[in-house]
Formats: sequence, structure tokens, C-alpha cells
Amino acid sequence: MSEEQESVDFSRIHTGGGYSSDFDSDAEKDKRSKRYDLIPQQTKTTEKVANKRELEDEYGREEGKIHRMQILSMDAYTRHKKYVNDYIQYYGGSENFFKRDSSKDKTDMDVIKENHKFLWDDEEADTWEKRLAKKYYDKLFKEYCITDLSRYKENKVAMRWRIEKEVVEGKGHFSCGNRKCDEKNGLRSWEVNFAYVEGGEKKNALVKLRLCPDCSYKLNYHHKKKEILPKQRKRDKRSESKNKKHKSRHESPTPDTDEDNPEASSSKQKETSNEDEKSIWSGPAKLSEEKSRDEEFEDYFEDMFL
Repeated sequence: MSEEQESVDFSRIHTGGGYSSDFDSDAEKDKRSKRYDLIPQQTKTTEKVANKRELEDEYGREEGKIHRMQILSMDAYTRHKKYVNDYIQYYGGSENFFKRDSSKDKTDMDVIKENHKFLWDDEEADTWEKRLAKKYYDKLFKEYCITDLSRYKENKVAMRWRIEKEVVEGKGHFSCGNRKCDEKNGLRSWEVNFAYVEGGEKKNALVKLRLCPDCSYKLNYHHKKKEILPKQRKRDKRSESKNKKHKSRHESPTPDTDEDNPEASSSKQKETSNEDEKSIWSGPAKLSEEKSRDEEFEDYFEDMFL
């Protein structure tokens, strides 16, 4: 091949899809031109690359969002523990530094004990502490008292109202009202003028106690208290009036002729005895008078509200 012959452009042949020929048709030339149009043309980029500071800020914002969602998903106690642990981890120290002083803390029972009163007036509950103590007082049962007779020889007797549990168990009503006694037989009811000191002021109140014989002796060790006896019931009065009427009917005086005629009186007695025998077998036996439901309740609750 001579030097004057033109050199072959292989890059054009490769991009064009093959070797070209002088004898190619116009249709083939159009196809090759379309192939050139499909090649994307490279353009010079003018965008700036973000610097390191901007990347750190963006990363911090994303981490802050994640951290905030984690904090919101925790409850208050878990969140508090996490903050305390983080503080100790970064700044050092111990958990005792975060414990608050609980020496002055008060529970509801402490507040009730400080503001308790044996007898309350509605006007006295002017603070929330007193209202709390008054609310507890309203739930007590004030028919009978519970007493402590451990220092009865010193003439010092303590009393308080009953709570719901003691009412259900019958303490102080169906059993002895002494705090350390559970006797249930021979109970007696006493009315006591309870004198006590409250808030530096002397007060007194009439209360009722149900005590066994031994505890009654302790209560009356220094001076006799007033005993409450059950009142006579209406049913007993009615039965007495009926018995009196029945006796007045059957105790009618006999005529003088009976005293003069002993034979006639004896014959009458025989007739009455025969009539009584016939009446016994003439019908069912007569039962004793049954008590009504109200009378049974009166018998059961006789000593309940003395």
C-alpha cells in the first residue's frame, strides 16, 4: 500500500456501527446519523460539592430528629433515669447526688394524724389538710366506741370511733369494746362522759361502750358510770294487758247457790272436765302464739341501739 493512500479512521468506523463504503445507500446513511443522535452529549457540570461543615449540620439535624422521637416514646421515670445516667457518664459523680431530701415528706395518714379530731364541725375544715381529716372522720361509725383500758388504775382511758372492718366483725357491739378483749358473753352497755384534751383545749363528749364484766370493772374502777338498761318493749306491755283481760274474764264470782249445794257444784265440775276432754280431741292441738317478724327483729336488735 502506498503512502499517498489515505489512512483509515477506526474510531469513526466503531461509532458508526461498522465499516463505511462508498457504495452505501442513502437509507443506510440516515440510520447511521440517527445512531449518533442517541449518544448523550456530555455537558460541563457547574454544581458545587457540599463542604464538610454543611454535611455535619445535616447529619446533626437527622440525628436530633431520631433522638427526639426516642425521648418522646419513653415514660417520665425512664426519661429521668436516662438523663441521670447520661450526666454521670459525661460529667462523673454518683446517684446519691440526685436523691432528694425525703425527711419532710408526709403521707395522707400523717396529715390525718396531725389534724385529727374526736368531734368535728363543718366550719372548722378551712384547709385541705383539715378537709382530708374531716373526710376520714365522716367514714367512721359513731354509735359505739373502742377503748383502751391498759392504764385504768391511773384513771386514763383512751377512746376512738369504730372503723368499717370492726363494724363488720361486730367489735365493740357483739364483742367487748376493749381493744385487747374479744369476750362475747355478759356484755353491758355504759354511757361515759369522755373528757379529753385536744389542741390544748379541754373537751368532753357522751359516748357509749359495750364491755364484758371484767372490762366493766376496769371502767368503773375509780367511780361508777351510768349503765344503759334495755327499755321495756311494747310487745311485753301488750301481752301483759291481754293476760289481765283474760284473767278478769275467767275470775268471775260464782253464785251463792254453788256454795250451798256441794253436790250441784261437783256435778258442774264433772261436766266441765268432760267438755275439756272432748275439746282436746275435737281438733288439732293449739300451738303457742308465734312471734311476728317485727317482734323477732326486736328481740334480735334489743341491745343494738340502747
